[in-house]
Amino acid sequence: MAWTDSHCHVAYDGVGLDAVSRAASAGVTRVVAIGTDLERSREAVAAARAGRAQGLQVWATAGVHPHDAVQGVDGLDLLLDEPEVVAVGECGLDYYYEHSPRADQLSVFAAQVELAREAGRALVVHTRQAWDDTFGVLDSVGLPERTVIHCFSGGAEEARRCLDRGAYLSFSGIVTFKNAADVREAAALCPLDRLLVETDAPFLAPVPHRGKPNEPAWVALVGAAVAKVRGAAVDVVEAATWANAERLFGLGN
Repeated sequence: MAWTDSHCHVAYDGVGLDAVSRAASAGVTRVVAIGTDLERSREAVAAARAGRAQGLQVWATAGVHPHDAVQGVDGLDLLLDEPEVVAVGECGLDYYYEHSPRADQLSVFAAQVELAREAGRALVVHTRQAWDDTFGVLDSVGLPERTVIHCFSGGAEEARRCLDRGAYLSFSGIVTFKNAADVREAAALCPLDRLLVETDAPFLAPVPHRGKPNEPAWVALVGAAVAKVRGAAVDVVEAATWANAERLFGLGN
């Protein structure tokens, strides 16, 4: 068995296929490259295609991040025809930065939830300081059958609200941070069959690499931290997150 980095930004500077190759050598043999707007989604698809040509297990998503919601979603549906694309997202709401007006965030998020439902694709959700509105959109449009809350940053209450709706929870390097006891509590209570791990590279490097550009190879550190708070063997979390990523995204070999 090996690790899956279920969420990393391969198309960003400082990550790239060299980092994916390093990750494979470190036992992280599958990665999902995330799109954050139309151009970044195209780049994620190109990276996945190039990686697969090199024998790497790389997939892509196509989505519009709430920061970029003012761009709209025109053309996004066409990318879902690409065989490398396994999900819509990341999409959602971010009320911490509000780089796009809330009205645009809400409408673009709802459009992508509907797109995932219509296309039968997984949905990758970003939410920051916007839990109630996030649940409001998901409940109004209807949660796609396969949905993951990426880089989960809430506590036990938010985790239960997500799990009650059938969502997966994906934990990042935040779970290793000293001040993230609430996230660790959520990781401890998450059912094993709804648990994923990610790096969100190049962001949120886990301890002991905090402050450095993150790498997909370090997802194993996230998995080890999750295992510790659960009182579980690392290989149990490794096997579960591998299987869960495969089921969530419909990944093949």
